[in-house]
Amino acid sequence: MSFIDSPGELAPSSSAARASSAPRLLVVGCGGIGGIVAAHLVEQGHDVTAFTTNPIIADAINAVGFRVRGEASPGTVRGRAVRELGPDTRPFDYVLLATQPPQVEEAARGVVAHLAETGAMICLQNGLCEERIARIAGPERTFGAIVAWGASMVEPGVYDRTSSGGFVLGRLDGAGDPRLHELARILEAIGPTTVTDNLAGARWSKLAINCAISSLGTVGGDRLGALLRHRFVRRLALEVMTETVQVSRALGVRLEKVAGTLDLDWIALTDAERTAAGSPGLFAKHALLLAVGARYRRMRSSMLAAIERGRPPAVDFLNGEVVTRGAALDVATPINAAVRDEVLAIAARQRKPSLSLLRALFDRTRELVGTPPSSRPPPPAAPHEPPAAGEGPRAAADPQAAAPPRTSAAPVDDQAAGPHETSAKGTSAQGDHEDV
Repeated sequence: MSFIDSPGELAPSSSAARASSAPRLLVVGCGGIGGIVAAHLVEQGHDVTAFTTNPIIADAINAVGFRVRGEASPGTVRGRAVRELGPDTRPFDYVLLATQPPQVEEAARGVVAHLAETGAMICLQNGLCEERIARIAGPERTFGAIVAWGASMVEPGVYDRTSSGGFVLGRLDGAGDPRLHELARILEAIGPTTVTDNLAGARWSKLAINCAISSLGTVGGDRLGALLRHRFVRRLALEVMTETVQVSRALGVRLEKVAGTLDLDWIALTDAERTAAGSPGLFAKHALLLAVGARYRRMRSSMLAAIERGRPPAVDFLNGEVVTRGAALDVATPINAAVRDEVLAIAARQRKPSLSLLRALFDRTRELVGTPPSSRPPPPAAPHEPPAAGEGPRAAADPQAAAPPRTSAAPVDDQAAGPHETSAKGTSAQGDHEDV
């Protein structure tokens, strides 16, 4: 990566200029999440630089600004995006990494020389990227930020915030750090921000959700609301999350309810529920997933969007992490392994995403969980259709009412395109979704 530019190219706009003592912020990646983060920070007057290696995105932002719509939108925010960082660039106090997981290590290596000695890199990705970044920037200079809202870049420089929410910040070691609280005050402009002493617990809870929703969304090739209306999709999601919870427990992780997410300890299937013909617990879990699908029906897997752009999917950072760590702990993860392999086959153009492909995956994995495959595809499901026989009672119920008080719905998909795109291919009206 080249690091040559003129100092003027990096100068913040006059509206964003701050005193020299103000924290300097670098947002790496101008996809859905990065673009909206940068827009809000510029709009609030912070000393922020937006960095992308994508010339089309950079040109669009520099010509018109960040154009943001949707939840709590600041509208059009005049700002600049740079494609290179010169050797004379002053160090940044906070580097917010907003790339897709497969690009995050390359992005971190490219900008670590511009991180202040007392600064920190912040991982906005899904998955468990903090461990990777700590090897580059050092554990003392690595934070995690769990994003509890969704976004998309519908075209270069045009962003749609698809759901509300904020951030959860923490360090891998759980230590207190005044920098976390300073950063939390900065990010409050985007959404409610809290600091946790159990980042691992929050990360694994989010990982369980993303392993189900993002990966199954890639295989099914549709938006979250449409997919979760199908009972077999919800069952697969429950099985994926259950395996992830089992691995986290084997690691000794204490799962957290991240603001706006599910209680994963509750939603994981019990041994009895994995083989039961039906139970109130199963019914409630299916109903909760119906509620999630109804609330976040517009979400579309960014892993699928990455494949459509010819980029590698992040499945090895999601389901792949569960499979690898499960194998090391002797915890079986056959459903996550099957989902990972299906996504990789789609990325290799050996399969085409569709509901029928997702159904075939479900039927093929029944022998892995000790239940027989169904004899025929299901009929189309109504938005509030209850679980099928074998997965819960048939009585109709309101999904929100059926969910226990200790759970709540959340943005549950995946991160958006990062700064290392070389073209805007695939930035159609469907968008570059980062539903997290």
